[in-house]
Amino acid sequence: MRVSSANRNLAGHIYQPQTGNPMLMPSRLIACLALSGVLALFVGTGLHPMHADPNHAHAAFAEYAADRHWVASHLLQLLGVALMAAALLLLAQRLHGSRAEPLARLAAMTTTAGLALAGALQAVDGIALKAMVDALATAPAGEHAALFHATFAVRQIEIGLASISCLLFGVSVCLYSGALWQAPQRPAWLPLLGLASGLPTAAAGAAMAYDGFSERVMLINMPANLLLLAWMLGLAWHAWHRPPAGV
Repeated sequence: MRVSSANRNLAGHIYQPQTGNPMLMPSRLIACLALSGVLALFVGTGLHPMHADPNHAHAAFAEYAADRHWVASHLLQLLGVALMAAALLLLAQRLHGSRAEPLARLAAMTTTAGLALAGALQAVDGIALKAMVDALATAPAGEHAALFHATFAVRQIEIGLASISCLLFGVSVCLYSGALWQAPQRPAWLPLLGLASGLPTAAAGAAMAYDGFSERVMLINMPANLLLLAWMLGLAWHAWHRPPAGV
């Protein structure tokens, strides 16, 4: 059977034409990961108890001890962060070979570091702190004070991890926004929304280092988190509907 040279690759084997656009797969994978991450984080956060002031340790610890979904909610939060980080790492890979590559590499580094800290944060907050508040809730009166201080120490480790994790993810989103600004065929609102979410997220992380989970910090952090989720949804929408090479 004769086969034209156009249908042979350099090794002499028959080339089978691909159906569809091969660039769709990575872009739509980015979209699926980003959307799944937002949903998992949203559900996990929705299961998290939020009635007590997190900066008032006695009330917060009592609420945490009474919560039956504590570990599950934090594992869902970690899953959401991991899925979103995977989407961002794939985005950085898509930007290789373009003029956005240097910023994309830096963004991937900060995303990886942020994900590692997010895992440590959920280990402390979702598992260790829960064990401590459960023990505190059932401790005899003579052991209560010492156990409270031990639990409070675990809380301070949580605050430190949350602060640096928040700071790293904020910087990461700002770097991705700079990279997207240099990328071809992207809407102007996507990097701008990224900056609008990344800057306050990083600011919340820095403020948390000084004030912990204070009301002032929460006033910065909660809107920043919502903007960050909105940016991830925007990235998912763009990657699904307009998957150009490089983005």
